[in-house]
Amino acid sequence: MKYNSILLKLSGEALGENGRLFDQDKIMEVGRVLAEIVKGGTQLGIVIGAGNIWRGRQSQEMDAVTADHMGMLGTVINCLCMRDAIERNGAEAVVFSAIDMPRVCEPYNVQSAREAMKNGKVVLFAGGSGNPFFTTDTAVVLRAAEMKVDALLLAKNIDGVYTADPRKDASAVLLRDVSYGEAMARNLKVMDTAAFAMLNEQHIPTVRVFGLDSAESITAVINGDDRGTVLHP
Repeated sequence: MKYNSILLKLSGEALGENGRLFDQDKIMEVGRVLAEIVKGGTQLGIVIGAGNIWRGRQSQEMDAVTADHMGMLGTVINCLCMRDAIERNGAEAVVFSAIDMPRVCEPYNVQSAREAMKNGKVVLFAGGSGNPFFTTDTAVVLRAAEMKVDALLLAKNIDGVYTADPRKDASAVLLRDVSYGEAMARNLKVMDTAAFAMLNEQHIPTVRVFGLDSAESITAVINGDDRGTVLHP
C-alpha cells in the first residue's frame, strides 16, 4: 500500500441504487474492499455522505438547521450499514458520532478514534462535524486533520472533477490536476469553500477525487493509481 493511513469519503449516492437508498450488493463489495485494506495494515477512517437518504431541504421554507440535522442522522444510518458490511467481511469496525447517541454508536473523541485506527479497526465518522451549516466535505477535512492521516481520498459517483456536471453538460471536461485556489475560483463544486479553507489552513498536501464505479477503485488509488483528479495547494 502507498499510504500508512488514509481518510476516505464515500459518496452516499454512490452506495445507493440509482443514487437512492441502498444497493446492498455494492455496499457488501465496498465493505469487502475496506476490510481487505485494514487487514493489509493500512489505517483507515471513513466519512460517508447522506445523499442517498437526504439532500438539502424539502422546500426553501424548511428550516435549514432541521434539514442539516436530518442529513447528519442520514450519515449515521449509512455508517451503521457500512459497519455491518465490514464486519460481515471479517474486519473490525467502529462508528463514532459527532452527535451523541451512545446506545447506537460511540460518542466522537479524537484520542479514542486515533487508538481504534492504530488497532486496525475501520473507523467510521458519523454525524458530520456535529454542527449545521457545514457539509460532510468540511467534516472529512476536519477528521483528516485530527487523525493526521497521510492522504485524503474522495470516492464519488462521478470519476473526478469536471469543468461542469458531466451528467448535464456533454461538453464537460475531466480535469486531472487542480489547485485548491483554482477549484474555488472556477466554482467547480467538488468541495465547499469551508472545506477548501481548512485544506489550506491545515496544509493538507493532496486530495484525490475518483469514481466509485467499482469498489476495487479504492484499492487501486491506495496502491498509487492516478485515476481521477488530484487537488493540491
